[in-house]
Amino acid sequence: MSEKSLAQVQREVDEYISQFKEGYFSPLALMARMTEEVGELAREINHYYGEKPKRSDEAENTVEMELGDILFLLSCFANSLGIDLTEAHDKVMHKFNTRDANRWTKKSDEL
Repeated sequence: MSEKSLAQVQREVDEYISQFKEGYFSPLALMARMTEEVGELAREINHYYGEKPKRSDEAENTVEMELGDILFLLSCFANSLGIDLTEAHDKVMHKFNTRDANRWTKKSDEL
């Protein structure tokens, strides 16, 4: 499995989108597409882990592919708004590591 940084993922998506005259969709269109993809992920999760098996005539999708679609759209969204996902991730991790530092039982506390 190859490892890519979020910056590399964002650049790769930008290179792909930049070859088309239309460019990035509007934020509203991207949000609609993201919602659609999250719905498709929910459907796959329900098929694999829930009580609703796939019909025999349904296309074979995977959780992996749906997560990949979401990552692609997330990168499009960030790129279109000039957001660095690595920086956004760092800020969110800081928030969780401070605000929620004692919210959950740490494995080391169980010893």
